[in-house]
Amino acid sequence: MGKSTGFLDYNRELNPSVDPKVRITNFNEFHKQISGEKRRLQGARCMNCGVPFCQSGMILNGMATGCPLHNLIPEWNDEIYNNNLEHALARLLKTNNFPEFTGRVCPALCEAACTCGLNDTPVTVKENELSLIENGFENGYVKPLVPPVRSDKKVAVIGSGPSGLAAADMLNKRGHNVTVYEKNDRIGGLLMYGIPNMKLEKNIVERRVKLMEQEGIKFITNADVGNTIPAKDILDSYDAVILCCGAENPRDINAPGRNDTKGIYFAVDFLTRNTKSLLDSDFKDGKYIDVRNKNVVIVGGGDTGNDCTGTAIRHCCKSVTQIEMMPKLPDERTPENPWPQWPRVCKTDYGQEEAIAVFGHDPRIYETTIKEIISDKKGNLKAVKTVKVKQEKDPVSGAVSMAEVPGSESILDADVLIIAAGFLGSRKYISEAFGVELNLRTNVKTEEGRYKTNAEKVFTAGDMHRGQSLVVWAIAEGRAAAKEVDAYLMGYSNMV
Repeated sequence: MGKSTGFLDYNRELNPSVDPKVRITNFNEFHKQISGEKRRLQGARCMNCGVPFCQSGMILNGMATGCPLHNLIPEWNDEIYNNNLEHALARLLKTNNFPEFTGRVCPALCEAACTCGLNDTPVTVKENELSLIENGFENGYVKPLVPPVRSDKKVAVIGSGPSGLAAADMLNKRGHNVTVYEKNDRIGGLLMYGIPNMKLEKNIVERRVKLMEQEGIKFITNADVGNTIPAKDILDSYDAVILCCGAENPRDINAPGRNDTKGIYFAVDFLTRNTKSLLDSDFKDGKYIDVRNKNVVIVGGGDTGNDCTGTAIRHCCKSVTQIEMMPKLPDERTPENPWPQWPRVCKTDYGQEEAIAVFGHDPRIYETTIKEIISDKKGNLKAVKTVKVKQEKDPVSGAVSMAEVPGSESILDADVLIIAAGFLGSRKYISEAFGVELNLRTNVKTEEGRYKTNAEKVFTAGDMHRGQSLVVWAIAEGRAAAKEVDAYLMGYSNMV
């Protein structure tokens, strides 16, 4: 807790953001830190609630509430209030390997479960977390910690996203010899190429990777294990292998014209090429998908669709529209969605804010899907035919499906179509190369709550294991998998 009456004495105050019309002129992060004294008062708002749901990480009604990492939030909020920032950071790092990532991109499950938020506004947990780690780097509290003793065990981590980095970090701290393989030219996986620079500047990822290198972890890029590097070579060289290759199979759309029309891209390709071109040449190489002065239609109303919206606007698109099949969520909680469940309410994210500022309206169209893709004589995308849909429930089975609304078709101008409809499972060649079984959702199969696969000495973690999810869940999975690997190698584990 912070101050016993802090939640009554002080209002919630968020980090200020740069005006939308200013921030869209670049790809820089656009939130500014509030002052140290203001941050201290935000820590003071953490109340003595008795049962801190903020750190619970429970599943309620099929949705997570509270931090999956079980961060010791009341403890380090109290330390923030009392200006013990180094000690606060130490408590934070006990449970979270990378607060600089979660403090930027996490949707703040902790805040949704904050007891203060039951009748008032929740504590600014996410921003408090970010301030602690950035203050730690600035003041030298974060430094390389090289294990004093090394084991003779060698572990290969395949994939350098948040789960792979977390697993590598934990096993290295235990003293094992860890090598991380990444198929791309830069370390970071989703953190590097899946999340736009304005949400997570890539020097932040590089800063953490450099620290991990100093602590003894070896990173190998341009290493496509299962393709250019045989899985057998990895299995023969290491005592354990952890597959952390993410969920990389994008969901496609099924509409006439999909396969023979130019100008259609998956969101992952759109975002990856954009960030790589930005980092390689500040877009001078032209190796990104150019949407300047083009009508952009995005299929998907989630976080990835929002990232595509913000990216398209920064490239001066003519218009941008997000198509969402589901109905618009309510603006406030309904009685069927009580605290501390995750609030199923409509969120207007940064990309939508920017679209409103530039074009004067929310870019999202709800309860709509694409019925047909229309091209010109040269096969270039010209427009999409949309149709309204509604949910229908089978009276016998209870299964819910989407049905077209007759007579609701509409034509939408489109020069570029971006599919941001989520992901299903990992790349097939990875699972086949290591001989691991998949479940019905095409994720790598393990026993419930475990990370060991059917293949000898092969483990898995992150989106490859649980399916497309959040960075915070990936970190939690990487930590848990590392503990299981440690016990496999040593006969026991003292990891927490």
